[in-house]
Amino acid sequence: MHARALLLLLVLWLPAQAVERPPAAAIASAHPLATAAGHEILAAGGNAFDAAVAVSAALAVVEPYSSGLGGGGFWLLRRAADGREVMVDGRETAPLAARHDLYLDAQGGVIPGRSIDGALAAAIPGEPAALAHIAARYGRLPLARSLAPAIRYAREGFEVSEHYRRMASFRLDALRASPAAARTFLRDGAVPPLGHRIRQPDLARTLERLGREGEKGFYAGATAKALLNGVGAAGGIWSGEDLRAYRVVERAPLRGSYRGFRITTAAPPSSGGVALLQMLNILSGYDWEALAETDRVHLATEAMRRAYRDRAEFLGDPGFVAVPVQRLTDPAYAAQLRAGIDPQQATPSSALTAAAAAPGGNHTTHLSVLDREGNRVAATLSINYPFGSGFMPEGSGVLLNDEMDDFSAKPGVPNAYGLVGAAANAIAPGKRPLSSMTPTFVDGPGGTAILGTPGGSRIITMVLLGVLEFAAGREPAAWVARPRYHHQYLPDVLQFEPGALADAVQDELVLRGHTLQQAEQPWGNMQAVWWDREGGRVLAASDPRGEGRAEVRQGAAD
Repeated sequence: MHARALLLLLVLWLPAQAVERPPAAAIASAHPLATAAGHEILAAGGNAFDAAVAVSAALAVVEPYSSGLGGGGFWLLRRAADGREVMVDGRETAPLAARHDLYLDAQGGVIPGRSIDGALAAAIPGEPAALAHIAARYGRLPLARSLAPAIRYAREGFEVSEHYRRMASFRLDALRASPAAARTFLRDGAVPPLGHRIRQPDLARTLERLGREGEKGFYAGATAKALLNGVGAAGGIWSGEDLRAYRVVERAPLRGSYRGFRITTAAPPSSGGVALLQMLNILSGYDWEALAETDRVHLATEAMRRAYRDRAEFLGDPGFVAVPVQRLTDPAYAAQLRAGIDPQQATPSSALTAAAAAPGGNHTTHLSVLDREGNRVAATLSINYPFGSGFMPEGSGVLLNDEMDDFSAKPGVPNAYGLVGAAANAIAPGKRPLSSMTPTFVDGPGGTAILGTPGGSRIITMVLLGVLEFAAGREPAAWVARPRYHHQYLPDVLQFEPGALADAVQDELVLRGHTLQQAEQPWGNMQAVWWDREGGRVLAASDPRGEGRAEVRQGAAD
């Protein structure tokens, strides 16, 4: 063989051989059927990106209260062959007819419920375009194959669980107000009983069109016609131009470090990555594991307070506002913030420069995928409120989001979650609302973590606590089960799950000036995968608070 040809073959061969491969594939998602869908696609020869498409689509069917084709999300990808990392931004966009006073009355007051229920609350969905984009650019299988499990679930149905019943009860009035949604998700206008099978033939047909035609199968043709007719008849403001104009955006993820661990996380319009890195930068100045529990909670709360203050003031869609990401995530800036923290006394939020806390979706979902080649995906998806807007256009099978509530309808006025927003997140045509979704990779000396969670404004602090568990050497079951607490600057309250803080810790925190509030129920639904390189194993865990499933499976690496 010619020497130059031999050298070329050697150059091409070496990187491929140098790529380290995990001993197993793993998927963790919020529903057992979605996890099974992902493994089905891996077994069919797909990679992690194909599996993520399958899991996302399956969740759209079996978790209609959390995500769907009528919503959007962020997919954080890493391709093992060349190390490429990218965030696929499939976040929804405001309709082109939207304006800053869309939800205000003649006197300038916010009209209750207008940004939450019904067609006017819905932004233009991004998930269908994102699934088509990921399959075409990063996947190995045809989109139709990766959507096949979701199509099957939509046709054959899935059984109502207790969690489904709780979510449907919470949004009963909104679902009843939409005839198509009521027929699909209720039984005779009431919450279905346990075991009732939810079948979605219209959604199956919509998924089939998406599989055959790619994104044009959703944003044009029969599906688009059904969406536009339904939204228009119900008082919404969507147009054909809105659907034709929607584009997925590929963004460079944010990167930072914490005590030797490399953090890769979501970029704006997610507020999660900026706030996560800022909090970790602040906490890196303390010997975390050597601290007493009360000190850890106090210092983490103070880091949360400061990160959420900056989140409110500066963050929004980078296509519309200048977001000072570099400054906010600079360790030197974190050192300045740390210097203002009293280790023994809470800082009242009113003592910090005035700002308004920005909103974030509440009922969301997450999936984490690792394949045998080392490709990985962390994706957090949402339709905002449980069951989104509650509105389904006739004939589409698509439950629409209410992500317009994630904008600031009016500075200083709370949204559905009691959060208020600032000018950076004001409504504007074509703009993407700020989000808390924080899909994250953590690479350390001994392995890689893939994690994320739903939970609205609490998403970022849950991911923070999960990262701290990983950095302390604990396994995924500990990350997802860890008791949680949260502070978001405004309201000036330290919230915590039942049983998360011992009585003695609570007493000491009160003495330090914190106002405590125990939540009525636990929150979050973290899904995590860990590739333990040192131990030569892969572990996965699904949050015990939810009904998800994490599975590790052996199989061929190609």
